[in-house]
Formats: sequence, structure tokens, C-alpha cells
Amino acid sequence: MVRRHYDLPSLNALAAFEAAARHLSLTRAATELSVTPGAVSKQVKALEDEIGRPLFLRLHRALELTPEGHAVYQSLKDAFERVSSTIRQVGLSGSPRSVSIGTTMAFAQLWLMPRLGDFWTAHQDIVLDHIISDRQHEANRAGVDLRVRYGDGSFTDETATLLFGDRIIAVASPAFLARHKVKSVQDLSSLPLLSVEGVDWTWTTWADFLKAAGAPHRRLNVRRFNSYVIALQAAQAGQGVALGWMSLVKPLLARKLLAKASPAEIAAPQSFYLTWPTRQPLKTEAEILRDWLLAQAA
Repeated sequence: MVRRHYDLPSLNALAAFEAAARHLSLTRAATELSVTPGAVSKQVKALEDEIGRPLFLRLHRALELTPEGHAVYQSLKDAFERVSSTIRQVGLSGSPRSVSIGTTMAFAQLWLMPRLGDFWTAHQDIVLDHIISDRQHEANRAGVDLRVRYGDGSFTDETATLLFGDRIIAVASPAFLARHKVKSVQDLSSLPLLSVEGVDWTWTTWADFLKAAGAPHRRLNVRRFNSYVIALQAAQAGQGVALGWMSLVKPLLARKLLAKASPAEIAAPQSFYLTWPTRQPLKTEAEILRDWLLAQAA
């Protein structure tokens, strides 16, 4: 294999290996690169021969990175992300200044949007791109400058700064609570409980809430959703009781669309964080939005 400047192997071989390592599949790598799986395999084998070490363990219908392969892949991933970021910024030179932020639908609708008018007024030269999804891998895709994440503050390859902690309460529509008298937290267990499950396993469930509130119960009438926004809409429509993160439901309480269903409340076990890729310096527009968000959360 002919060496290039910087003493690197063929860039085609490096690109083929990076794609195969990212997908752990020669077929998917070939589809991405618009070549045949045999061509990808040939490039990877040539790279292994030049390095003198196997980069993959070739299992039955599967690939697994060797320790050497993982080290090479991580280095290529970091380098490709930096090059991608630089090219994107160069391409935007002379274009309107922009910054992207990834959030869940609930956070965008209930916390961010009511505040954004002030940002747009103060920074009319900055275009804000919203990446809104309840699927974490979509919000985490390459090219997103800032993300709002719910968790313990430990996120792989991301720098995180605390936005705020939270409190969790039980909420329902005033009409629902007029029909179902709740005298204590124990009374909640017999009511239709609207629960968000399966999207993010850090999310508190009704079983978690009742246990923390001192009223654990094995048999619950739970109706499950994969969207917090839809669960809150169901609660507003009088279909049951939902868990309310105070930072998100406060506007709904103020407008009397929802009401507190029980005196019980617990500290949220996780917090909301603002994060950005550790290996990618924040551009000026992202720093401006970051500082504004932190000021809003203070």
C-alpha cells in the first residue's frame, strides 16, 4: 500500500475501515460508500496487512473490533468529526450565523419555546436550528452544537453543565379531580395512571414515584405512552393522572389546564443538563446560546 504525506495509509482504506467499524458490518459500510462488500473487505484487509495487526475478529455473520481496531477506529472517528466540523464552518462563512440545539419534544414545547422570544430579540443575527426528537440517538447525531439532556451528568464524549434539578408531582385535569377525590397519595394507585416508558429508562415511573412517596403498590392501573407531551395531553383531557416534572408543567398549572392531584412530591432522581461534544470546541454562536440558557435556568 502506497504511503501518503503524514505517513498515512490509503485514505480509501481508512474510510472503508471507519465505516465498517462504525456499523460493525461490511454490508452496511458498502451501502454507505456505494461500493460492494467485497471492495470494503479488500480495503480493510490491505489496511490490516500494512499495520501488521488484525483490526476485526470475523465471527459468524458478525464483526467485532480487536483492541487495536478499537484504538484505530476511535482515532479516525475523532479526526473525521473535526474535519467535518471545520468544513461545515468554512462552508457557512458569509452565511447567516447559526447554532443548533437538540431537545426532547416536551422540553422544547414546555420550557424552551416560551423563553425563546427574548433570545431572538437580543440576537436577531443568529439562526437557531432545532433538532427535536424523543429518540436520543437522533438528537445526538453529528453536527448538533448543544443538547439538553436528562440524566446524572455523565455522558460519554460530552461536556455537561447543570441546567437545573427538579421536583416531581402527580397532575390531572381539574375536571378529573372533581370526579375522583384524592385524599392521600395511596388513593392514586386505584386511578388510571398515565406513564411514559420505554423511551428513556432514566425517566421516573409511577412505581418509582409511589415508592419514593412512601406508598408502594404492586397492582397499578397504568396506561403507557412513549411521548411525554402526549401523556400530558391525555391528562389535560381528563383521561388519568400523569407525573409532572415541575420545570415542565408549571405553565400548565398556572393556566389551570392541570392541577396537583396529591400533596406528595419527590425530588427528581436525575437533572437537566446542557451538553456539547468534548472534542469539538464550541463556536461563538453556541457559546452565546449556552450562556443565555444557563442564565434562563439560574
